[in-house]
Amino acid sequence: VILLLNRSGMSGVTIHTRKFKVNRLLNRRQMLVDVIHQGVACPSKEKIGQTLSTLYHKDAKNIVCFGFKTQFGGGKTTGFALIYDTLEDMKKIEPKFRLIRKGFTEYKKTKEDGRRSKKTKKTNARKGKKKPKKTA
Repeated sequence: VILLLNRSGMSGVTIHTRKFKVNRLLNRRQMLVDVIHQGVACPSKEKIGQTLSTLYHKDAKNIVCFGFKTQFGGGKTTGFALIYDTLEDMKKIEPKFRLIRKGFTEYKKTKEDGRRSKKTKKTNARKGKKKPKKTA
């Protein structure tokens, strides 16, 4: 249980971890994270990752927080956290979109990024090469 105080210091935010599991195959620790924040906005995933890094004595770069959903009425948010042993393990296992969110890789925008261009490329490949029209 971790207690975080907001700027005014009046009300706090509490972080609980549950269903903690050490996954040796993927070199990580995985857990559910409950954030209790009565009357206060939920802290950011970066802030939650920093507090988990102090709790589990790991670097904040090796922690990935995702999937946070606030319960109806507010006050409690539940999400998932992964703490990797090394940064190389994280880069090898994590999906690209989460690595882009953390800033470890960049999204390379290509010419055929649009939805319509992908579809036309697919249909043209399915039809095969177009034959020139025969003239009479």
